[in-house]
Order: sequence, then structure tokens, then C-alpha cells
Amino acid sequence: MRPNRSLHPPLLAGGSRRARRLLAAVAAAVLAATSAAGAATAAQHANAAALSVVDDCGGQCYDILPAGENGNETLAQILLYKVFGTYPSNSNDQLGPYSDLATASTGLTDAQIDQFYNSSALGVSSADVQSTETPETGVTIKFDDSGIPHITGTTRAEAEYGAGYAGAQERLWVMDLLRHLGRGELTSFAGGASANQALEQNLWRGAPYTEADLQAQVTALAGDGSYGAQVKSDIDNYLAGINAYISAVTAANDFPGEYDLTGQSMEPFTETDLIAISDVIGALFGNGGGEQLQSALVKEAAEAEYGTTKGDAVWSGLREQNDTEATLTIHNGTSFPYGEATGETGLAMPDAGSVQAVNIVQNATGTGASGSAAKSAAKSSAKPSSKSSATSRTSAASTASATSATASTSATTAKASAAVTARQVAALAKKLPASLRSNASKLVGMSDGGAMPGVTVPAPGEQHRGMSNALVVSGKDTASGNPIAVFGPQTGYFAPQLLMLEEVEGPGLSARGASFAGLSMYVELGRGQSYAWSATSGEQGTSDTFAVQLCNTDGSAATTSSTAYIDNGVCTPMTKLVRSDAWSPTAADTTAAGSYDLVMYRTDFGLVEYTATIGGKPVAYTVQRSQYMHEADSAIGFMLFNDPSVMSSTSGFESAAAYVNFDFNWFYVNSAHSAYYNSGQNPVRAQGTDPNLPLWGDSADEWVGWSPSTYTESDTASSAHPNSTDQDYYVSWNNKQALGYSAADGNYSWGPVQRVDLLNTGIENYLATGAKFTESSLIKVMETAATTDLRGTQVLPLLLDVINSSTVTDSTEASLVSELTTWMNGGSRILETSSTSQTFANSAAIQLMDAWWPLLLEAEFQSGMGTSLFDALDADMQTNDSPSGGQQITVSGTIESDNMAQTHKGSAFQFGWWGYVSKDLRSVLGRSVTDPLPVTYCGGGSLAACRTALLNSLVAASQESASTVYPADSYCSAGNQWCADSIVQDPLGGIDHPETTWQNRPTFQQVVSFTSGG
Repeated sequence: MRPNRSLHPPLLAGGSRRARRLLAAVAAAVLAATSAAGAATAAQHANAAALSVVDDCGGQCYDILPAGENGNETLAQILLYKVFGTYPSNSNDQLGPYSDLATASTGLTDAQIDQFYNSSALGVSSADVQSTETPETGVTIKFDDSGIPHITGTTRAEAEYGAGYAGAQERLWVMDLLRHLGRGELTSFAGGASANQALEQNLWRGAPYTEADLQAQVTALAGDGSYGAQVKSDIDNYLAGINAYISAVTAANDFPGEYDLTGQSMEPFTETDLIAISDVIGALFGNGGGEQLQSALVKEAAEAEYGTTKGDAVWSGLREQNDTEATLTIHNGTSFPYGEATGETGLAMPDAGSVQAVNIVQNATGTGASGSAAKSAAKSSAKPSSKSSATSRTSAASTASATSATASTSATTAKASAAVTARQVAALAKKLPASLRSNASKLVGMSDGGAMPGVTVPAPGEQHRGMSNALVVSGKDTASGNPIAVFGPQTGYFAPQLLMLEEVEGPGLSARGASFAGLSMYVELGRGQSYAWSATSGEQGTSDTFAVQLCNTDGSAATTSSTAYIDNGVCTPMTKLVRSDAWSPTAADTTAAGSYDLVMYRTDFGLVEYTATIGGKPVAYTVQRSQYMHEADSAIGFMLFNDPSVMSSTSGFESAAAYVNFDFNWFYVNSAHSAYYNSGQNPVRAQGTDPNLPLWGDSADEWVGWSPSTYTESDTASSAHPNSTDQDYYVSWNNKQALGYSAADGNYSWGPVQRVDLLNTGIENYLATGAKFTESSLIKVMETAATTDLRGTQVLPLLLDVINSSTVTDSTEASLVSELTTWMNGGSRILETSSTSQTFANSAAIQLMDAWWPLLLEAEFQSGMGTSLFDALDADMQTNDSPSGGQQITVSGTIESDNMAQTHKGSAFQFGWWGYVSKDLRSVLGRSVTDPLPVTYCGGGSLAACRTALLNSLVAASQESASTVYPADSYCSAGNQWCADSIVQDPLGGIDHPETTWQNRPTFQQVVSFTSGG
């Protein structure tokens, strides 16, 4: 198939939809800047009739994805933005409505929803068509006034071709970044910035593949019955559309300017590229577990502090594996047992102080040596620190793992910037309109901070940030009698987003919604003709840690550097997986030249992540992930989500979701029913083993049915996964799914306080009034939670109860208590006084809470736990997850998550010690605690001593300056509270956006209720 080249004349003659539309903006801004007369060209409107598509939503379906749909911009458009601040059309038109909901939600009515969301009706009216393209016979792409493509194919193949063409038109540069990141070669493609190095290293640790491995996954998918064959056909046609677009814009010289800035060319996409992109998405959002070694270190620290018996009880209490006080998504009492220990056979606990993370960087040169050395140093040991000094509270900028790498290479980078010669700038200038050429130097170094800032892939053993939330209310509790859902994924904030919006219509395909760049052959989260669906990260344990005894094939004594292991009594060489990367300065990334090899070793029990000794003998600890070598398998489920003949019923939805092997919680509504299903490739563990801790890699303790040649095992039946239909309501915010469904090995956060409580309480309080939900009232519950401090609603009342157990007589202390009480009684909101004020109401109380949190944790727990246990627990689960990402207690010399202390990301309050504070203070107060901690820590159990410790820490917190609580970063001056908490759309290209007010809310969000068709 060939694109219709007649639609793509040279750029300056008019060109494609994107060229015509965006070049008009370029021309208008340049003319204005030079005082030339003229007017902007009006948008073109096609006269095609509206699509004839069944839509049972009755005008009650909405969605939004900031900042805007347009994600491709030419070199001229990038420079136009850099010089004049002129945005390409449809690149930021969704940012204002998305941000404004924070302060507008209180009085929101159903009639006002479309002020903050777009209609997600299927099809597009002729009045709303911005442009129409027909890149292939039988393919029509209509772009609406938000720039969203509505793709129609006469045949299924043509629909997929159109999806590929439109996907490339909206996200080609992001697609290219993702396929290179997925192969561990981001630096070779986008530059050697230390952030790029850290990102590709973490990705390679969790998903190292050879090209043959990637192709094997494609082959396996194609052979997976008729569904697999259909997916393979869809992929082929989707790729044809992508590559047709690349050919067309190459010929027209009309392509994303980032290619000019990096000196890269647009290469055709292949089927293995899509597997590589799937690697990234799965690593970001779709797997859980694999942190057994970190959990073991907490257990050993507890045993060292309290002795074996009591220490085990303390560790179990801190684990909160099946805490009965946890809020559940399925709250009807149904149990779905998974992940519980059935014994203690085969445990492989490390010798104290022996654990070391493997250094995957070898043969480094230039900035590859300086950057990777710093990264490795930050992760060199998983041993809890033995420091005796007080823990330090630092900003996110100083705790991020790549910061030291940035500092160590800053001088080199500065020199490299000078190496971007006048000749290179002149070459760029020749590609620009004459009026912009003198400004070409403004493009230099725009990606020195990384090509994908804000994207963090947790390495195995690190906490997985789940994100995403869902609120679904059944028809019996709605005014219309139809279920209502407000749901969506929190995928971070980028410019453009990792997601894009689209509608795809063709035989067996009818859906509108969001898809990840490069995987948009199907709508992955969205709505169909009579139904809608969405997901949150599930995070159940689908990865386990095994220990293998090291050996040398020549018979010499093994060390922790050995690369062979005992497998069924035979010394077996590990498989060495190598990715070689090299880079040089470019206009986009001026980082000086460097190179390295990324090296991982693979065994029959997973990928080698750590070394240690057990009983003095060297071992390697591996992480075995059930989705490894199965990154493509979920495509069948996503295909079925788009098929109205499958998804018209709850049973069809559950059968589709069961095909998804990544760890997700799926939600569904039609006009009559709602449903929930937890997907994932849950391995069946050997009887008598404990999935919370590392096991020996041998046939007795490996997964049931494990075949290392095919990377398959016996998995739990789909019916054993948490599932439900027509429960009164569902809430999810990466919380515990159901009774018996265990928190994964390293997840210590599913206790009595979890951020889902904000949603659950909001729904229950509303229903308690006797009112019925409307779409706007459910949005209010969501948005109230999105602007609320979890600590203020769930923990502060207990803190104040302890303090107020005796009269506060000191005037300073009384003033502080009064300030916090006023804020708490107002709902503990973190909310602007108005939509443009950039000042929070009760800002002093919010600052006090932020400053107090780490100090009160030290005062409450540190002396009772002892330094080793306190630090080991902190290394496994961060103490805080505030909007600013700061106010952390950092532990030197331990492995901590790259997701810890992220700044400007919106998502907050997922991980923290709030549950421990709740249980401990209730015990101090003599109140009922189900599953209490075995030790009462605050004040040693004395209410008076606990009160004194809390008051002293509160006074100390009040003495911290705003600049200490909210340090400066690249976006904010020191002490600027609103800015520290604000959301930044991290640039994945040449366009960025102003900061917006904090919201703890899905990036892409749907509001849906169907009136018929269920």
C-alpha cells in the first residue's frame, strides 16, 4: 500500500494537514513579530457527512487528555515556540480546562461538564471537522477541532492502516523514543544525557532482549490461534500506515523537528519495534513484585533488633500483606486467596551485609564512564545503612538517583556545548524560514536534561508506582438508573503525552479513547458503542526472586563475579545479553561523547540483579517475571476491548480482560451493568514456599510447570482473579483488590490508610445523605480527593487526639495546633484560593504538615525500631509521598526507588508510613486496632511520652523555613509552595508548558454513563 503523495506537496507550498495548520500559525506569529499586516488563515472545514456509528451514550460520555492532541512539530514550529512562545495548534488547548476543574468542581453541574471535558461521542459532525485526509483508498481520517483523529476503514485492514498513519502523524517522535528505549539504546538515538543513561539502564535491567527474542514473541503471538493471527494481521496493516506516513513526510520535508536537532533519520517501523515499546509500557505500569530481597532485608533487620520470634512478628506486621483494615475494591466479603505463604521451605536469606546490586555498565568511556559510575554508586548496595546520625530530609532534586551523575558531568557537558559548532547551527538555520534563522542557536541544548524527563522505569527490586484511579457507581445509586464511571490512568504528565486520543472504526473495531504512542492499533482505554472501560495498575506479585549458587566452569573457586551457576547439579554458563551504546554531542543534547555496554545475565530462573553470600558461599539473586518473553501477549485482550460484539456484556468484558497478562485492575460499564476484573499472569507457586522472600532456584521451589525453554508456567485460573459484577460501587487507587489477595512481596502500603480511602469515604458520605449520584456529583468526589492531603484527613486527627489528651498550655504550641485543626476541619485541602492565585488556602498549615511529617516519624519510630530496622524499612517503602516529592527521610547506602521523591508529577500519597502512624497512635490512645503492630512505638507506649515527642517535633517543624521545606529546582524558586507542588508537563520534544496547580488525578480521564444498549 502506498500513501497518496498528492496530499503532501513540499512544506512551504502548503503540505499536509499538520503542515497547513501549523505553518499558518508560524506565518501569523512571524508577521506579527515583524509588524507586517495580515490575518491568520481560518481552519478548513470538510463537508463530509457525519459518521454513521451506533452511539448509546446519549451525549453523556466525556474525556480529556492534557495538554493537547498535537504531538508533532517541525523545526520551524519548535523555534517559533522558543522565540515567541507560540504554540502549535491543538498542542495546549486541553491544559486550561483540565487544570481549571480543581477550583471549579465544588459547584459543578451536569450542564457544566463540557467546560472541563470534551465530548467523547463517536463520530464527528461536519461542523467540527478541522480537516480530512485519505492516505489510502478506503481510509478516511477526520480531525476534529481538538485535532483528534477519527479513523474509518472500509475494511479492517484499512482501518488499521489509518490508525498507523494517524498515530505517526500525532506521535512519531515519541514513538521513536519509546522503541529505542525499549531496546536499551536511548542514548545512541537521543543523546548521552545522564538522565537518558539512567533511564535506559533501568529498562535494560528489567527487559533485556536480543532481536531474536523480540521476533520470537511476535511469532508466538501470531501462532496463538485465530485471535493471535488477527492481531498479527492488524499489526502488519498498522505498520504499513506508520511507514506510509514516514515516506510521505520524508518526501515532503515535513517531519518532527527533533530529527533535525538530533541528526537522526526516520527509519521504518517493524513488528519487533512494537514489542520493544510494549516492554516500556509494561515496565512503567503493568507488573508487580520481585522485591523479595528487599523484604528479606527488613525481616533480617527486625530479627536483629528483637530476636527471631518477635522480629518475625514485627516484620509480618509491617508487611501488611493481608491487613484486615485495608480498604478493598471488592468489598462484598468475597475472598480471592493469592500470594500467601504455604510454608518456609527453600528460603534463601542473604548473609548480613553481603548484598550488592550488579553493575550492568561495562567498558564505559567518556561521559558514559562519569554518568554510569554515579548511577551505579547510587545503587551499589542493598544493605541498610549503619549510620548513627539523624536521617536527612532533602528535596526530590537532591534525592533523585541521577542527580549526582548530572553534577559530576556538568563541566564536561558545558565544554561539549561549545563543541556544537557554528557550522551545525548554520545547517539548522538553512532549514528554517528566513525570518527565524538568526535565532537558530536557541535550539541548542534543549534535551541536555534528557530526551524523556520525568519518565522513570523502576528497576527490579524497586517500588512500582501504580497510579490511576476509578470510581464506578451502579445504576441503583444513580439518578438516571444507569451506572456512572469516572476513571482513567495516571500516566504522568508529558509534552506530548505518552498517550494519544483517537477513534477507530472498521469491521470488528469501534472505539474511541486513549492509546500509547506506537501501540495505537487499538484503543487501549476508552469507550465503545455501548460500553466503556478503564484500568488501574494492579501490582499483585507476578515476579519472584530466586538465589542460584555461583560456580566457574573451569572448576576454580566461585566468587560473586562468577557468571555460571549450578542448575540441577551442573555448572551452567549464564546467557550474556549485551547492548552497546555510543553517542556524540548534537544540537539537541550537547553531552560530550561517550559509550558503554549494558550487560545483563540470564539464567533459567530469571535475570541476575544482585549478588550476595549465603553461609559464606557466593550466590546470585535473580528476578523472574512472568511477563518476560510475553510482552506481546496482552494485545489479544486489547483487540477484544475494541470489538462491540465481544464487549456488549460483562462476561465478554471479563473474557477480554483475562487475555491481558499485565497486572491491571479493569473496570467496565454499560447502560445496565458494571463490572471489575483483575488481570495478570499470576504464577502458581510450589507448595510449602513463601512468595514474600527469596527462594533457592531449584526444581523443588520453582514455579509449578515452569519451562525455561518456553518461558511458561502454570498460572492461576481466570476465575481465581478478583472479579465482580454489579457491586454497589467500585473504587480503586492502586489499593488492595479483595480479601486474601496479598500485597506483593515488597509492597508494604496496603494497610489501614491508603489513598483510596479518599474515594471510598467520598462515595459513602454522599450515599449516606440519601442522594443519588449524577455525573457531576461523582466528578466532585474524584476532584475533592484529587486536592486533599491524605495525611490531613486520615492521620492528623489521631495526632491531634494524642496532643489534645492534655491541655496545650504553651502559646506557641497552641497556635500551631489551632492552625492544623482549622485546616483539618476544612477538609485538609491543598487547593488554590482561586484558579489563578497560585496560592493555597491554609498555606501555612500545609507547610507545617509537610515539615512535620518526617520529624514526627523520627520522633515516633526511630528510637523504638532502632536505626537498622528504621533504615531498612525506609529503603523498602518511602516514608512520604507529598505533592512536591520532598520532605523525605533518605537513607544513605540503600537501594531506593527512582519513583521516590518525584517532583511535579501530580500523583501523590501512594507510598508512605501513614498506616503505621495510624495503628501505632490508636494503640497509644487505647483504641481498637485490628492487626495491631506487635510493638507500640510512640513514647514506648506511654501516652504522655508520645505527646511530648509529637509536640517537640511539631515545634521543630514550625521553625523550618519555607525555602527548607520547598527547595528551589529548575522550575521553582526556593520557598514557593504552590510551584513546588505544581504539575509540569515534562517535554518529550521541543514544546513545553507552564506549570499548573496540583491535582492527584488521572492524566487521561473519562466521565461516562450509557442510556441504552446494555
